[in-house]
Amino acid sequence: MKTLRDLGDLDGKRVLVRVDFNVPLENGTVADDMRIRAALPTIEELRRRGARIVLVSHLGRPKDREPSLSLAPVGARLGELLGAPVSVAPGVVGGDVRAAVDGLGDGDVLLLENVRYEPGETKNDPELAGELASLADVYVDDAFGAAHRAHASTEGVARLVPDHAGGLLLEREVSTLMGVLEDPARPLVSVLGGAKVSDKIGVIDRFRESADTILIGGAMCFPFLAAQGHPVGDSLCASDDVELARRTLSSGSASRARLELPVDLVIADRFDADASTRELDGLDVPDGWMGLDIGPRTAALYGDVIAGAGTVFWNGPMGAFELAPFAAGTRAVAEAVAAAPGTTVVGGGDSAAALERFGLADSVTHLSTGGGATLELIEGKQLPGVEALA
Repeated sequence: MKTLRDLGDLDGKRVLVRVDFNVPLENGTVADDMRIRAALPTIEELRRRGARIVLVSHLGRPKDREPSLSLAPVGARLGELLGAPVSVAPGVVGGDVRAAVDGLGDGDVLLLENVRYEPGETKNDPELAGELASLADVYVDDAFGAAHRAHASTEGVARLVPDHAGGLLLEREVSTLMGVLEDPARPLVSVLGGAKVSDKIGVIDRFRESADTILIGGAMCFPFLAAQGHPVGDSLCASDDVELARRTLSSGSASRARLELPVDLVIADRFDADASTRELDGLDVPDGWMGLDIGPRTAALYGDVIAGAGTVFWNGPMGAFELAPFAAGTRAVAEAVAAAPGTTVVGGGDSAAALERFGLADSVTHLSTGGGATLELIEGKQLPGVEALA
Protein backbone atom coordinates (compact mmCIF):
# COMPACT_ATOMS: atom_id res chain seq x y z
CA MET A 1 0.00 0.00 0.00
CA LYS A 2 1.28 3.46 -0.91
CA THR A 3 1.40 5.96 1.95
CA LEU A 4 1.67 9.72 2.37
CA ARG A 5 5.45 9.33 2.28
CA ASP A 6 5.17 8.10 -1.31
CA LEU A 7 3.40 11.25 -2.50
CA GLY A 8 5.51 13.99 -3.99
CA ASP A 9 5.01 17.73 -3.80
CA LEU A 10 1.43 18.53 -2.78
CA ASP A 11 1.69 22.31 -2.78
CA GLY A 12 -1.42 23.70 -4.48
CA LYS A 13 -2.75 20.26 -5.43
CA ARG A 14 -6.34 19.18 -4.91
CA VAL A 15 -6.31 16.18 -2.58
CA LEU A 16 -9.53 14.20 -2.25
CA VAL A 17 -9.48 12.47 1.14
CA ARG A 18 -11.93 9.68 2.00
CA VAL A 19 -12.52 9.94 5.74
CA ASP A 20 -14.86 8.05 8.04
CA PHE A 21 -16.99 10.68 9.70
CA ASN A 22 -19.88 8.29 10.33
CA VAL A 23 -20.41 9.63 13.85
CA PRO A 24 -23.47 9.80 16.10
CA LEU A 25 -25.44 13.03 16.12
CA GLU A 26 -27.69 14.27 18.92
CA ASN A 27 -29.85 17.38 18.60
CA GLY A 28 -27.92 18.49 15.54
CA THR A 29 -24.45 18.21 17.07
CA VAL A 30 -21.74 15.55 17.15
CA ALA A 31 -22.19 13.27 20.17
CA ASP A 32 -18.90 11.35 19.80
CA ASP A 33 -16.02 12.86 17.80
CA MET A 34 -13.56 9.93 18.13
CA ARG A 35 -13.54 9.22 14.39
CA ILE A 36 -13.11 12.90 13.55
CA ARG A 37 -10.16 13.19 15.91
CA ALA A 38 -8.63 10.04 14.42
CA ALA A 39 -8.49 11.73 10.99
CA LEU A 40 -6.80 14.92 12.24
CA PRO A 41 -3.16 13.79 11.78
CA THR A 42 -3.70 13.14 8.07
CA ILE A 43 -5.63 16.36 7.50
CA GLU A 44 -3.06 18.43 9.39
CA GLU A 45 -0.16 16.80 7.50
CA LEU A 46 -1.81 17.59 4.16
CA ARG A 47 -2.47 21.17 5.24
CA ARG A 48 1.17 21.51 6.29
CA ARG A 49 2.22 20.37 2.83
CA GLY A 50 0.07 22.99 1.11
CA ALA A 51 -2.66 20.72 -0.24
CA ARG A 52 -6.14 21.94 -1.09
CA ILE A 53 -8.19 19.37 0.82
CA VAL A 54 -11.55 17.96 -0.27
CA LEU A 55 -13.01 15.56 2.31
CA VAL A 56 -15.60 12.93 1.42
CA SER A 57 -17.49 10.76 3.91
CA HIS A 58 -20.75 8.94 4.46
CA LEU A 59 -23.06 9.36 7.45
CA GLY A 60 -25.66 6.75 8.27
CA ARG A 61 -27.76 5.08 5.62
CA PRO A 62 -29.96 7.78 4.07
CA LYS A 63 -32.79 6.65 1.84
CA ASP A 64 -32.85 10.10 0.24
CA ARG A 65 -31.24 13.48 0.98
CA GLU A 66 -32.37 13.42 4.60
CA PRO A 67 -31.44 16.72 6.31
CA SER A 68 -30.91 14.89 9.62
CA LEU A 69 -27.94 13.07 8.00
CA SER A 70 -26.21 16.16 6.65
CA LEU A 71 -22.51 16.45 7.40
CA ALA A 72 -22.87 20.13 8.32
CA PRO A 73 -22.58 19.46 12.10
CA VAL A 74 -19.52 17.32 11.41
CA GLY A 75 -17.91 20.15 9.46
CA ALA A 76 -18.55 22.50 12.36
CA ARG A 77 -16.91 20.12 14.84
CA LEU A 78 -13.96 19.47 12.54
CA GLY A 79 -13.38 23.23 12.26
CA GLU A 80 -13.30 23.50 16.05
CA LEU A 81 -10.77 20.68 16.32
CA LEU A 82 -8.57 22.03 13.52
CA GLY A 83 -8.80 25.61 14.71
CA ALA A 84 -9.43 26.57 11.10
CA PRO A 85 -12.53 27.16 8.97
CA VAL A 86 -14.06 24.15 7.24
CA SER A 87 -16.51 24.79 4.39
CA VAL A 88 -19.33 22.32 3.71
CA ALA A 89 -20.24 21.87 0.06
CA PRO A 90 -23.90 22.01 -1.01
CA GLY A 91 -23.66 18.50 -2.46
CA VAL A 92 -21.31 15.71 -3.48
CA VAL A 93 -20.80 16.45 -7.15
CA GLY A 94 -22.05 18.99 -9.68
CA GLY A 95 -21.33 22.54 -10.74
CA ASP A 96 -21.68 24.16 -7.32
CA VAL A 97 -19.33 21.61 -5.79
CA ARG A 98 -16.77 22.08 -8.55
CA ALA A 99 -16.90 25.84 -8.01
CA ALA A 100 -16.29 25.35 -4.29
CA VAL A 101 -13.30 23.12 -5.02
CA ASP A 102 -11.91 25.61 -7.54
CA GLY A 103 -12.15 28.32 -4.91
CA LEU A 104 -9.91 26.55 -2.41
CA GLY A 105 -6.56 28.00 -1.45
CA ASP A 106 -3.51 26.15 -0.18
CA GLY A 107 -4.30 24.52 3.16
CA ASP A 108 -8.05 25.12 2.85
CA VAL A 109 -10.50 22.36 3.80
CA LEU A 110 -13.82 21.59 2.09
CA LEU A 111 -16.15 18.83 3.29
CA LEU A 112 -18.48 17.38 0.66
CA GLU A 113 -22.01 16.49 1.66
CA ASN A 114 -22.94 12.95 2.68
CA VAL A 115 -21.67 10.79 -0.17
CA ARG A 116 -24.51 8.34 0.40
CA TYR A 117 -26.91 11.03 -0.74
CA GLU A 118 -25.75 9.74 -4.14
CA PRO A 119 -27.34 6.34 -4.91
CA GLY A 120 -24.30 5.37 -6.97
CA GLU A 121 -22.00 5.37 -3.93
CA THR A 122 -22.85 1.94 -2.54
CA LYS A 123 -23.14 0.51 -6.06
CA ASN A 124 -19.59 1.62 -6.88
CA ASP A 125 -21.04 3.49 -9.85
CA PRO A 126 -18.30 4.32 -12.38
CA GLU A 127 -19.94 7.64 -13.26
CA LEU A 128 -19.96 8.83 -9.66
CA ALA A 129 -16.41 7.58 -9.15
CA GLY A 130 -15.37 9.50 -12.26
CA GLU A 131 -17.01 12.71 -11.05
CA LEU A 132 -15.23 12.41 -7.71
CA ALA A 133 -11.94 11.70 -9.47
CA SER A 134 -12.36 14.85 -11.55
CA LEU A 135 -12.16 16.90 -8.33
CA ALA A 136 -8.74 15.53 -7.44
CA ASP A 137 -5.10 15.59 -8.45
CA VAL A 138 -4.37 13.14 -5.62
CA TYR A 139 -6.55 10.66 -3.74
CA VAL A 140 -5.94 9.65 -0.11
CA ASP A 141 -7.98 7.01 1.70
CA ASP A 142 -7.96 7.42 5.48
CA ALA A 143 -11.33 5.73 6.12
CA PHE A 144 -10.37 2.37 7.56
CA GLY A 145 -13.93 1.86 8.82
CA ALA A 146 -15.14 1.81 5.19
CA ALA A 147 -12.15 0.01 3.65
CA HIS A 148 -13.99 -3.32 3.48
CA ARG A 149 -16.56 -1.85 1.12
CA ALA A 150 -16.05 -1.53 -2.64
CA HIS A 151 -17.86 1.78 -3.00
CA ALA A 152 -17.41 4.66 -5.44
CA SER A 153 -15.60 6.84 -2.88
CA THR A 154 -13.30 4.04 -1.73
CA GLU A 155 -12.40 1.45 -4.34
CA GLY A 156 -13.86 3.14 -7.44
CA VAL A 157 -12.17 6.53 -7.27
CA ALA A 158 -8.82 5.05 -6.18
CA ARG A 159 -8.65 3.17 -9.49
CA LEU A 160 -9.15 6.41 -11.42
CA VAL A 161 -6.66 8.71 -9.67
CA PRO A 162 -3.15 7.37 -10.37
CA ASP A 163 -1.53 9.42 -7.60
CA HIS A 164 -3.08 7.78 -4.53
CA ALA A 165 -2.10 6.65 -1.04
CA GLY A 166 -3.35 5.53 2.34
CA GLY A 167 -3.57 8.15 5.06
CA LEU A 168 -1.81 7.99 8.42
CA LEU A 169 -4.81 6.43 10.17
CA LEU A 170 -5.33 3.76 7.51
CA GLU A 171 -1.63 2.93 7.54
CA ARG A 172 -1.58 2.60 11.34
CA GLU A 173 -4.72 0.46 11.43
CA VAL A 174 -3.44 -2.02 8.86
CA SER A 175 0.09 -2.26 10.28
CA THR A 176 -1.13 -2.63 13.89
CA LEU A 177 -3.75 -5.28 13.16
CA MET A 178 -1.45 -7.27 10.90
CA GLY A 179 1.21 -7.05 13.61
CA VAL A 180 -1.18 -8.75 16.05
CA LEU A 181 -1.41 -11.72 13.70
CA GLU A 182 2.09 -11.87 12.25
CA ASP A 183 4.49 -10.77 14.98
CA PRO A 184 2.79 -10.42 18.38
CA ALA A 185 4.60 -10.31 21.70
CA ARG A 186 3.68 -13.55 23.43
CA PRO A 187 1.49 -14.75 24.89
CA LEU A 188 -1.20 -13.47 22.52
CA VAL A 189 -4.62 -13.35 24.19
CA SER A 190 -7.76 -12.79 22.13
CA VAL A 191 -10.86 -11.68 24.02
CA LEU A 192 -13.99 -12.19 21.92
CA GLY A 193 -17.57 -11.33 22.81
CA GLY A 194 -20.70 -10.15 21.12
CA ALA A 195 -23.97 -11.72 20.10
CA LYS A 196 -23.41 -14.53 17.60
CA VAL A 197 -20.76 -17.15 16.93
CA SER A 198 -21.52 -16.91 13.20
CA ASP A 199 -20.46 -13.25 13.22
CA LYS A 200 -17.06 -14.12 14.72
CA ILE A 201 -16.33 -17.66 13.53
CA GLY A 202 -13.77 -16.44 10.98
CA VAL A 203 -11.99 -14.47 13.70
CA ILE A 204 -12.14 -17.42 16.11
CA ASP A 205 -10.65 -19.72 13.48
CA ARG A 206 -7.85 -17.25 12.72
CA PHE A 207 -6.96 -16.86 16.39
CA ARG A 208 -7.11 -20.61 16.95
CA GLU A 209 -4.09 -20.72 14.64
CA SER A 210 -2.22 -17.69 15.97
CA ALA A 211 -3.23 -16.93 19.59
CA ASP A 212 -2.18 -18.64 22.81
CA THR A 213 -5.51 -18.15 24.59
CA ILE A 214 -9.01 -17.20 23.41
CA LEU A 215 -11.40 -15.88 26.05
CA ILE A 216 -15.08 -16.12 25.06
CA GLY A 217 -17.80 -13.94 26.58
CA GLY A 218 -21.05 -12.24 25.72
CA ALA A 219 -24.05 -14.07 24.29
CA MET A 220 -21.55 -15.82 22.03
CA CYS A 221 -20.64 -18.14 24.92
CA PHE A 222 -24.05 -19.82 25.06
CA PRO A 223 -23.76 -21.87 21.87
CA PHE A 224 -20.47 -23.21 23.25
CA LEU A 225 -22.10 -24.02 26.59
CA ALA A 226 -25.04 -25.65 24.81
CA ALA A 227 -22.62 -27.72 22.72
CA GLN A 228 -21.11 -28.95 26.01
CA GLY A 229 -24.55 -30.02 27.22
CA HIS A 230 -25.43 -27.12 29.52
CA PRO A 231 -29.04 -25.83 29.49
CA VAL A 232 -29.07 -22.18 28.43
CA GLY A 233 -32.66 -21.22 29.28
CA ASP A 234 -33.84 -18.25 27.24
CA SER A 235 -30.32 -17.03 26.45
CA LEU A 236 -29.55 -15.97 22.89
CA CYS A 237 -28.48 -19.23 21.26
CA ALA A 238 -29.17 -20.04 17.60
CA SER A 239 -29.03 -23.67 16.51
CA ASP A 240 -26.63 -22.82 13.68
CA ASP A 241 -24.30 -21.21 16.21
CA VAL A 242 -24.39 -24.36 18.35
CA GLU A 243 -23.19 -26.40 15.38
CA LEU A 244 -20.34 -23.95 14.74
CA ALA A 245 -19.40 -24.07 18.43
CA ARG A 246 -19.51 -27.88 18.45
CA ARG A 247 -17.22 -27.98 15.41
CA THR A 248 -14.78 -25.61 17.10
CA LEU A 249 -14.72 -27.57 20.35
CA SER A 250 -14.31 -30.92 18.58
CA SER A 251 -11.25 -29.68 16.69
CA GLY A 252 -9.55 -28.28 19.78
CA SER A 253 -6.57 -30.63 19.58
CA ALA A 254 -5.66 -29.14 16.21
CA SER A 255 -5.69 -25.61 17.60
CA ARG A 256 -2.69 -23.70 18.87
CA ALA A 257 -4.87 -21.63 21.18
CA ARG A 258 -6.52 -22.73 24.41
CA LEU A 259 -10.19 -21.71 24.35
CA GLU A 260 -11.61 -20.55 27.69
CA LEU A 261 -15.33 -20.28 28.48
CA PRO A 262 -17.10 -18.64 31.44
CA VAL A 263 -17.34 -20.50 34.76
CA ASP A 264 -20.21 -18.40 36.15
CA LEU A 265 -22.88 -16.04 34.85
CA VAL A 266 -25.20 -13.17 35.68
CA ILE A 267 -28.74 -14.12 34.69
CA ALA A 268 -32.08 -12.31 34.55
CA ASP A 269 -35.71 -13.13 33.93
CA ARG A 270 -35.85 -10.68 31.00
CA PHE A 271 -33.74 -8.25 29.01
CA ASP A 272 -34.45 -5.13 31.01
CA ALA A 273 -32.59 -2.87 33.41
CA ASP A 274 -35.34 -3.49 35.98
CA ALA A 275 -35.36 -7.27 35.57
CA SER A 276 -34.90 -9.71 38.44
CA THR A 277 -31.23 -10.72 38.36
CA ARG A 278 -28.91 -13.09 40.18
CA GLU A 279 -25.40 -14.43 40.01
CA LEU A 280 -25.30 -18.05 38.90
CA ASP A 281 -22.36 -19.91 40.42
CA GLY A 282 -22.24 -22.32 37.53
CA LEU A 283 -23.40 -22.53 33.93
CA ASP A 284 -26.82 -24.23 33.86
CA VAL A 285 -29.33 -21.48 33.11
CA PRO A 286 -32.85 -22.34 34.37
CA ASP A 287 -35.90 -22.19 32.13
CA GLY A 288 -37.37 -18.71 31.98
CA TRP A 289 -34.00 -17.06 32.66
CA MET A 290 -31.34 -15.72 30.33
CA GLY A 291 -27.63 -15.12 30.67
CA LEU A 292 -26.72 -11.45 30.20
CA ASP A 293 -23.18 -11.14 31.56
CA ILE A 294 -20.20 -13.18 32.63
CA GLY A 295 -19.99 -13.70 36.38
CA PRO A 296 -17.44 -12.27 38.84
CA ARG A 297 -15.27 -15.41 38.98
CA THR A 298 -15.04 -15.44 35.19
CA ALA A 299 -14.19 -11.73 35.12
CA ALA A 300 -11.39 -12.32 37.65
CA LEU A 301 -10.02 -15.34 35.75
CA TYR A 302 -10.08 -13.46 32.44
CA GLY A 303 -8.43 -10.47 34.09
CA ASP A 304 -5.55 -12.64 35.31
CA VAL A 305 -4.99 -14.05 31.80
CA ILE A 306 -5.05 -10.57 30.28
CA ALA A 307 -2.59 -9.26 32.89
CA GLY A 308 -0.04 -11.86 31.81
CA ALA A 309 -0.37 -11.24 28.09
CA GLY A 310 2.31 -9.81 25.82
CA THR A 311 -0.40 -8.81 23.33
CA VAL A 312 -4.17 -8.50 23.82
CA PHE A 313 -6.79 -8.22 21.07
CA TRP A 314 -10.30 -7.47 22.33
CA ASN A 315 -13.46 -7.33 20.24
CA GLY A 316 -16.96 -7.62 21.64
CA PRO A 317 -18.51 -6.97 25.08
CA MET A 318 -18.84 -9.62 27.77
CA GLY A 319 -22.52 -8.91 28.32
CA ALA A 320 -25.33 -6.42 27.78
CA PHE A 321 -23.17 -3.59 29.10
CA GLU A 322 -25.60 -0.93 27.91
CA LEU A 323 -27.81 -1.96 30.86
CA ALA A 324 -26.26 -1.21 34.26
CA PRO A 325 -27.02 -4.59 35.93
CA PHE A 326 -25.10 -6.40 33.19
CA ALA A 327 -22.12 -4.09 32.71
CA ALA A 328 -19.75 -5.45 35.36
CA GLY A 329 -18.14 -8.13 33.20
CA THR A 330 -17.40 -5.79 30.32
CA ARG A 331 -16.11 -3.15 32.72
CA ALA A 332 -13.80 -5.67 34.38
CA VAL A 333 -12.37 -6.78 31.05
CA ALA A 334 -12.02 -3.16 29.89
CA GLU A 335 -10.13 -2.28 33.07
CA ALA A 336 -7.92 -5.35 32.73
CA VAL A 337 -7.08 -4.50 29.11
CA ALA A 338 -6.39 -0.86 30.04
CA ALA A 339 -4.05 -1.95 32.86
CA ALA A 340 -2.27 -4.70 30.92
CA PRO A 341 1.48 -4.08 30.50
CA GLY A 342 1.62 -5.56 27.01
CA THR A 343 0.38 -4.25 23.66
CA THR A 344 -3.39 -3.78 23.77
CA VAL A 345 -5.47 -3.56 20.60
CA VAL A 346 -9.21 -3.04 20.76
CA GLY A 347 -11.52 -3.55 17.80
CA GLY A 348 -14.13 -0.94 17.01
CA GLY A 349 -17.87 -1.14 17.54
CA ASP A 350 -19.19 -2.00 20.99
CA SER A 351 -15.72 -2.57 22.46
CA ALA A 352 -14.74 0.99 21.58
CA ALA A 353 -18.06 2.25 22.94
CA ALA A 354 -17.44 0.40 26.20
CA LEU A 355 -13.98 1.92 26.60
CA GLU A 356 -15.43 5.38 25.96
CA ARG A 357 -18.22 4.78 28.47
CA PHE A 358 -15.80 3.66 31.16
CA GLY A 359 -13.32 6.49 30.46
CA LEU A 360 -10.57 4.15 29.30
CA ALA A 361 -10.27 4.96 25.59
CA ASP A 362 -6.88 6.62 26.07
CA SER A 363 -5.48 3.72 28.09
CA VAL A 364 -4.94 1.17 25.31
CA THR A 365 -2.20 0.95 22.70
CA HIS A 366 -4.55 1.07 19.72
CA LEU A 367 -8.30 1.67 19.55
CA SER A 368 -9.46 0.74 16.06
CA THR A 369 -11.95 2.92 14.20
CA GLY A 370 -13.12 -0.09 12.23
CA GLY A 371 -15.88 -2.55 13.01
CA GLY A 372 -16.47 -4.84 10.05
CA ALA A 373 -13.17 -3.80 8.48
CA THR A 374 -11.25 -4.83 11.59
CA LEU A 375 -12.86 -8.26 11.70
CA GLU A 376 -12.43 -8.89 7.99
CA LEU A 377 -8.74 -7.97 8.09
CA ILE A 378 -8.21 -10.25 11.10
CA GLU A 379 -10.03 -13.05 9.25
CA GLY A 380 -7.57 -12.67 6.39
CA LYS A 381 -9.97 -11.18 3.85
CA GLN A 382 -8.86 -8.64 1.26
CA LEU A 383 -10.15 -5.10 1.89
CA PRO A 384 -11.12 -3.47 -1.44
CA GLY A 385 -10.27 0.04 -0.21
CA VAL A 386 -6.76 -1.11 0.75
CA GLU A 387 -6.15 -3.27 -2.29
CA ALA A 388 -6.96 -0.35 -4.60
CA LEU A 389 -4.04 1.58 -3.09
CA ALA A 390 -1.42 -1.00 -4.06
